[in-house]
Amino acid sequence: MKAMIFAAGLGTRLRPLTNDRPKALVEIGGKTMLERVITKLASAGFDDITVNIHHFGERIIDFLERNRNFGLDIHISDERDMLLETGGGILKARPFLDGDEPFLVHNADILTDIDLNAMYENHVMSGAMATVLVKARKTSRYFVFDDDYRLQGWINRSTGETRPDCFEHRDGMHELAFGGIHVISPSIFDELEKYSKGKAKFSTTPFYVDECRNHLIKGYVQEAPYTWLDIGKPEALKEAEQVVALNN
Repeated sequence: MKAMIFAAGLGTRLRPLTNDRPKALVEIGGKTMLERVITKLASAGFDDITVNIHHFGERIIDFLERNRNFGLDIHISDERDMLLETGGGILKARPFLDGDEPFLVHNADILTDIDLNAMYENHVMSGAMATVLVKARKTSRYFVFDDDYRLQGWINRSTGETRPDCFEHRDGMHELAFGGIHVISPSIFDELEKYSKGKAKFSTTPFYVDECRNHLIKGYVQEAPYTWLDIGKPEALKEAEQVVALNN
């Protein structure tokens, strides 16, 4: 099975830790974020993994070479010339990800014990173009879903901004925060090409929201309790260390 790890971010929230390394190589409990995501993916059966790189990208290449790619088939999608954001990053990695099966995308700075296989199977059964991990947590920006967890729109609670233009927020809709993991069907590639209109750099979030009337974009909510931390924030590093220590 195929997966992609977003490891190209600048890690500005983690400075000075990221002054000499990419965010993905910041350590939690003696292991880098990147290693933790790779081993989680491998334990779920993902053996063909693409890692995108930008900030101190050569250090990620060296890290993977030293660890012999952790025994997996790992590809590098090189964005050192230009950071392409999520949509552009997926398009650039198309040669590694395209095919006849969905692929999973996982941010390098997400520490979670969610059941990736259950999420993957949910996506396959739904027939969606993309399935995004979401949960009820405090933030300012939310995906908005109907009762079937089909994406209907997006709202920024701080500014009142909504998308798409035709979106009407109705009582009973579910406002849920994105969790940094998607499962995506290869049918997305041609649609991303059309949406980008030749731009190399763009995000998947506006694509999902603007195209949710035309394509099935689903939210995935794991009912069983699970750990989820955005360890791209300094205040979460200490909590992550505690979580890792408890699970060792």
